[in-house]
Amino acid sequence: MPHTPEPDDDLDRVPTPVHYAEQSLLGALLLEPARLTDTEPLIAHHFDSHTHAALFTAIRTLPPPDLADHAKDTAWLNAVLDHARPHAPGLNASYLHTLIQFCPLPKHAAAYARMIRADNARRVLRAHAGRLSSTATDPSLPYPVASTLGMADDIGRVLDALAAQFAPHPGSFPRTPLPADVLRPAGEEDLDEERFLLATATAYPAEVQHMRWLTEADFLLPLHAALWQSITSLVHRGDMVDPVTVLGEAQHHGVLTGTLTPEDLMALVSTPAGSPEYWGEKILQRALLARAQTVAARITAYTDDLANTPHQFVTGSRRALADLNSLRTRWMRATTPSPAPTKSQPARRGQLPHATGPPPQPALLSPRAHP
Repeated sequence: MPHTPEPDDDLDRVPTPVHYAEQSLLGALLLEPARLTDTEPLIAHHFDSHTHAALFTAIRTLPPPDLADHAKDTAWLNAVLDHARPHAPGLNASYLHTLIQFCPLPKHAAAYARMIRADNARRVLRAHAGRLSSTATDPSLPYPVASTLGMADDIGRVLDALAAQFAPHPGSFPRTPLPADVLRPAGEEDLDEERFLLATATAYPAEVQHMRWLTEADFLLPLHAALWQSITSLVHRGDMVDPVTVLGEAQHHGVLTGTLTPEDLMALVSTPAGSPEYWGEKILQRALLARAQTVAARITAYTDDLANTPHQFVTGSRRALADLNSLRTRWMRATTPSPAPTKSQPARRGQLPHATGPPPQPALLSPRAHP
């Protein structure tokens, strides 16, 4: 078995499989520079090690040596070292000769290059997942949904590019254990938004008819989800809606318990403020951002699992991203401007004026907004 070269500079870390692939490829190219044509479309950016990337750049940049001369002297190796050393000061001639000795078979250069490209794909996708997660949790963004969906679009483009680079194969879906869905802490302000929605939906049921973009799964509190289901059931059946009928429907849904009395439930849905659409969009936004975090966590899990081939972590990541796209569709439906009310439509009793109420959440205007 070949001896592993001594670590140098950024190579001083726990070796991974790609570390040995990079060493083997560089050894093959230093020994037989003509093998460079076997490595396409590998570029220096694909290397995990900065030192190895600098060496590869030097090999690609310098004219290949005459084979007879290369077999007799080290002039070309010295030129490679001189070219790479300004970018990787820790390099020395000993390391280059050790790489040559480490390479098992120079004719396998194409296989080593494929391993390097596959690992780079894994790192790139993992980095994009990290940016998606950080964007979804950034409280400073003025339009967090637009920024988050923009990051999701970036991941979609990366997945399309990777799918074109790596061939599919049988049994392509990964078996990686996935993390649980990300659930944001239910703060009191968040719960208040859900309570306001339930009360305003009970007061203005006609508007609920157009809110099919909001589902029970979007709520933080199971009680609120069950009450939303009760209200929408009444609305979609065309039944009358008020606190008492909501109470009756909630009873059929098993909402009443020893800790929730009928009086408590009716009080919960009896104080409207604002509009159902406004509170519904707030709830849907929170659900979308939480789903984005879940998608990022799943993509990270796929890329962290070294058992997955590139095609497998691309396939799994695409399926995870589809979960976010379903919320994207509902968000677009929710934020599409509704026709302006006509003069014949009466003002809603109890609605807060826009001057004193919270401003409506802006619609998604562009597919991408950077922080």
